Order: sequence, then structure tokens, then C-alpha cells
Amino acid sequence: MDRSMEMAAFAAVVDAGSFVAAADTLRISKTAVSRYVDALEQRIDVRLLHRTTRRLSLTEEGRIFYQRARDILTAMDDAEAEVSLRTQAPSGLIRVNVPLSFGVSHLAPLWGRFMAAYPQIDLDVALNDRLVDLVDEGYDLAVRISSLPDSSLVSRKLATTEMLACASPGYLAHYGAPEHPGDLAQHRVLAYTGLSGKDEWRFEGPDGEAVVRTRARVYSNNGDTCRAMALGDAGIILQPSFMVSDDLRRGNLIKVLPEYRSRKLGIYAVYPSRKQLPLKVRCLVDFLVEAFKRPPWEVAVAPARSGRRR
Repeated sequence: MDRSMEMAAFAAVVDAGSFVAAADTLRISKTAVSRYVDALEQRIDVRLLHRTTRRLSLTEEGRIFYQRARDILTAMDDAEAEVSLRTQAPSGLIRVNVPLSFGVSHLAPLWGRFMAAYPQIDLDVALNDRLVDLVDEGYDLAVRISSLPDSSLVSRKLATTEMLACASPGYLAHYGAPEHPGDLAQHRVLAYTGLSGKDEWRFEGPDGEAVVRTRARVYSNNGDTCRAMALGDAGIILQPSFMVSDDLRRGNLIKVLPEYRSRKLGIYAVYPSRKQLPLKVRCLVDFLVEAFKRPPWEVAVAPARSGRRR
């Protein structure tokens, strides 16, 4: 008798709760389901199910066997799906959720290239900084920027970004450049509310960790707003390198505290499950990994000169 069918019949009975319901699931007769399960128990010489007229329950051996059987059946399904998908052209709609600023500056220019490479794939791209529930809200993929990826999701790292403290030349000419993180407490700070510990800025320097509690003149839940105000000489910001690298390169912003480093964040593509990942989503993940092999924001920048003119 087919061992895989014996295993499938047993798992279906456990999942469905009865032989009748398992037969409906497998589209075979109840007699055939019973025959498969009986043959399985006889072959391994172990009782897997307690049967009464009112209910079914697993034996201890049955619980162990069910977990292994379910893993094997899932692996078989995955293998068949992967081979089948390789013969098909990726197609269909992908719903993607991405952070607002990163989505506009670094992802938006890529979508056209992706759709040209995969003409049968359509995109629905939502931009916001809210932490969405991929499963409940029906997203196939999200891009997230964090210290660590969500352990409940599968992720692939795309790149790394470093938080940088910087200000405009005009601001520094008027107020001077901070020489130590503690000096930030006396400076005009423009704070991003999405940053963990928004009033406490942490740095690593020559003497170890330095933590300063800032007094923000402005709070905003949008990093681009903080950046625009910094460009207008309004204060010092702590923003990711992907957002300020062009400004630093052009000299519109200047990095302060050159001997101190703030934290680094990973940029991840996350999706609900590795199992039976649709080909269209796999293609998008691979595309993004390739696109960010050399992140455009990884450039050397000149630090601010010390000194104050208050």
C-alpha cells in the first residue's frame, strides 16, 4: 500500500477530527480512509488513534507521529510546488508595504525596472511608517527598517543604514558644532518620533557608550520633515544615512560628532512564511537583494569643524 497515502490519510483524520470529514477532504471513501489508517498502524505495529463511537483522540505515539508526518507532507508539497513554479512565468498582483521616506527615495525608482523585467506581475505599493500585520492586512511583502527583524516573520536583509547626527552649515556657523554628545542637551534638536527613545540619543565613542537626553524644539513623525527643517538651519537631526547621504555629499548638511557613532539599522524584506512562497514574491525579494548590493548612501562624508560662535 502507498505509504505516503497512509500518512496523508492519518494526518487528514487528525486535522479534520473524523474519518468522514477526512474522506471529504481527500475525496475518497470513508472505507478507504479507514483502510489506509489501519494499514499504517499494522505496518508500524503501533496504535496511533483511540477510537470510540463519539470521538477520536491521539495516543502519545500518535502525537509524535503526527508532527513528523505533517512535516514530511508539507516538505513534499513544497518540493512539488517549487518544481512546478520553475516551469511557469511569475504573474499576478503583489501587495507591498514600505516605509514612507525610504519608499519614495530608494524604492520608487526601482519599481519600473522590476515591472519591465516581469511584465506579468502587477504591484500595489502602500507607503506608511505604521507596523502593519502582513497576514491580517493581506500584504505579500514588507520592507522594514529596524535593529532586528520580526522573529515571527521570514526576512532577508537588503542593506544596512547608520543613524547620523548632522546639521546645516548655517546652523553650525551660528551655534557651533557639538564636540561631545552631552553638548546636544544645549542645542536645538529636531526629533523624529518614530525613533526608539526619541529624547535619548545614544552614541559609541572613544570612552564607550554616551547617552544624552535632548530637548527637542520640534517633534515630527516624518523624517523628511526633520531633514527639511535641518536644511533650513533649524537644528540638529539624527536620521538614517539613506535619507541624508546626498545632503552630506553636497555639503548642504554636515555630520557632527565625527568621533562618535550612533546605531546601525538593518533594512529587511519580510514575508509571512518561507513555505510555498509564491514565485512572484520570490522574484521581487531576489530583485531587491540584487538592487541593494551596493547601497547608494554608503559614501564618505566630511565631519563638521569644531568651534562655537554663540
